[in-house]
Amino acid sequence: MSAARAGGPSPALRVVPRRELRRKRRPRPHSCWNFLIAAPLWPLHGANLGTLLRTCDAVGACLAVPRLPWVPEALRRGNTLRHRACVHWTGDPCAWLLKRRAEGFRVLGVEVAEGAVRLADLPPARTPTIAVLGHESRGIPDEALDLLDAAVEIPMVGTGHSLNVAVAGSLVLYKLAGLV
Repeated sequence: MSAARAGGPSPALRVVPRRELRRKRRPRPHSCWNFLIAAPLWPLHGANLGTLLRTCDAVGACLAVPRLPWVPEALRRGNTLRHRACVHWTGDPCAWLLKRRAEGFRVLGVEVAEGAVRLADLPPARTPTIAVLGHESRGIPDEALDLLDAAVEIPMVGTGHSLNVAVAGSLVLYKLAGLV
């Protein structure tokens, strides 16, 4: 019986040391590529913003947030990266989305809606794309739904109403970045 079947570690697996990881990744933070943007435009919990900011760094995306009084401090507290991350300040969410659409961005909403694309069927972004994330309890407001080009649904089999914004955004960003 092999070591892997006996419950021992597989000889083909090894943990990659941090030094080696640093050599394989970008030596410096990416500048604003203005291609893939996570947009939790109606944030509820500051901890989710910090988590989503780390995912943005991991996939090469930017984060767009409204300048609510508590958001800058939440980002400072939640940003455990060693460098500044790319953050776009939106002001009025709907006006910001309209402006981005006029610039040629595709606007996807992460929302349960008729005709939504299942996450598993979402292709990687081929054009500048914004992933709009709604309020954790109320979702994307009605006035913003008409600004979406499409909706992405994350299937759930449990009893919860939704995933938290950081988890939902992370799943969608990895798919849009073509990393899963």
